[in-house]
Amino acid sequence: MSNLMSGARILLECLAREGVDVIFGYPGGVTLPLYDVIYDNPIRHVLVRHEENAAFSAAGYARATGKVGVCCATSGPGATNLTTGLVDAMMDSIPIVAITGQVTSKLIGSDAFQEADTFGITRPCTKHNFLVKDIKELAQIVHEAFHIASTGRPGPVLVDITKDVLQGQAHYTPVNEIHLPGYKVVTDGHAGQIRRAAQMMWEAQRPYVYAGGGILAAGASPELKELVETLDAPAVCTLMGLGGLPGSHPNFISMPGMHGSYTANMGMYECDLLIALGVRFDDRVTGRLAAFAPHAKVIHVDIDPAEIGKNRTADLPIVGDVKKVLSKLNRNLKELEPEMAPKNAEGRKSWWKQIRAWQAEHPLEPVFSADEIKPQHLMYEINKLSGGKAIVSVDVGQHQMWAAQFIKFDNPRTWICSGGLGSMGFGLPAAIGAQMAHPDQTVFAICGDGGFQMALPELATLVNYQLPVKVIVMNNGYLGMVRQWQELFYNNRLSSVELSAFPNVELLAAAYGMKGRIVHTPMELAGALKEALAEPGPYLMDVRVSQFENVYPMVPAGAAINEMVLAPPQPVAVPR
Repeated sequence: MSNLMSGARILLECLAREGVDVIFGYPGGVTLPLYDVIYDNPIRHVLVRHEENAAFSAAGYARATGKVGVCCATSGPGATNLTTGLVDAMMDSIPIVAITGQVTSKLIGSDAFQEADTFGITRPCTKHNFLVKDIKELAQIVHEAFHIASTGRPGPVLVDITKDVLQGQAHYTPVNEIHLPGYKVVTDGHAGQIRRAAQMMWEAQRPYVYAGGGILAAGASPELKELVETLDAPAVCTLMGLGGLPGSHPNFISMPGMHGSYTANMGMYECDLLIALGVRFDDRVTGRLAAFAPHAKVIHVDIDPAEIGKNRTADLPIVGDVKKVLSKLNRNLKELEPEMAPKNAEGRKSWWKQIRAWQAEHPLEPVFSADEIKPQHLMYEINKLSGGKAIVSVDVGQHQMWAAQFIKFDNPRTWICSGGLGSMGFGLPAAIGAQMAHPDQTVFAICGDGGFQMALPELATLVNYQLPVKVIVMNNGYLGMVRQWQELFYNNRLSSVELSAFPNVELLAAAYGMKGRIVHTPMELAGALKEALAEPGPYLMDVRVSQFENVYPMVPAGAAINEMVLAPPQPVAVPR
């Protein structure tokens, strides 16, 4: 049975059948038919203040839930403003469906008002994209878009729909089957390779688990925890993988890489078996690739065959869904455990002794001062309030690294950050998406003073929907990470990095109709954060931290992962 509907109504019917409960968007001329139907549709629409932030909010929703996030923009500048958010989702493998309006079919190619080649522009920054010029194809394409976005390696899919399709009328028949002959996803993993992986793990004396964002994408946190506990192996989670293994777990070391801990990086360097799960051997983790994990054999599990061998050759590659692969791998490990576990028990004991020695020698600990608020102190206090449970959305820069170092995440999908693209302005709109997904959960948006000003208009969205996001600006008066690099590698020639004008957040918050506060001293900090948390609505806090604090440890660009700078260089005393 079919019903006669407009294209706009067919679109919303398809979204409802996909379980969509919220759309983040900004209306415009060619999407008016859609917004007219949204007016009395139960799907919620969140009006953001910039289309880029619609994409970031959809990503925050997707990262916090595992469901497909949906954003919407009009033709021309509306669609092009989504592009940064689409690239961000593409690099971090986040499932998004972006709906864009397009000029009517007969005007395409005529340089009509607000026409842009959205299909061509977004082709390289989406997993797939569609241009819909025939209303009869609309329903099938929408469901295909959700299928592609959410299966295999997740990613963004864009559906560009002409205005005449949105306005047109057609008989709608529900789509019950997706058939994409050229789209194949291998999920199960090769049984023989999985069996061999289990053997290699028991044969290793210094095994090391290296878990990434693929663990979260696959919902494989329970299986990861079981693997780590069965092997009793030390484990690190990448910036994208934090929360994949509980931060409070005794086997969890920390984040590895450029700003990872000494122990995490030395473990990667000295292990004899690297168990890489849902990772892509990103340069920020590996450092100089030729010197990365030089003593290790590598087992690499990933859903995307293009990632295996792309940066580091795998001794044992396994293509498949990491949740399914780990489930089978754990069964194999337990079957082999009675026979094989005792063989290298002493070697593993020595390995843990070395790990604990590194932790004692160079612990990753926050820095405090009685005179000024250290950025690490801020993250320490947020961690105390979070208790490993709150959702923390961050922008990009020094604060992002300090948050990753000192805030623990005991649950998956509670750490939300722009990893691959490193998009400034991401933290606040992503927090909006996360808070819409989890209205009863505490959500912090931790921003730098640079990134915050890129997303400042979204304070209106917080107030508009009374979202109780706690916006914490770590304000050091600089583009901190850029300043750090200029200090360390460009002879301290600080060029265009000082943010000399910053709004008074108490007045700014009041102007938007929310509460705000400036925090100047260490004594105020804990109480101010508790005050923010107690506020039932949104809250904006400007925390004035040390201006010239740098993030350590640090692996300089081009250095090996074991060549860390652990602390600021000490000035050399010059004899008089």
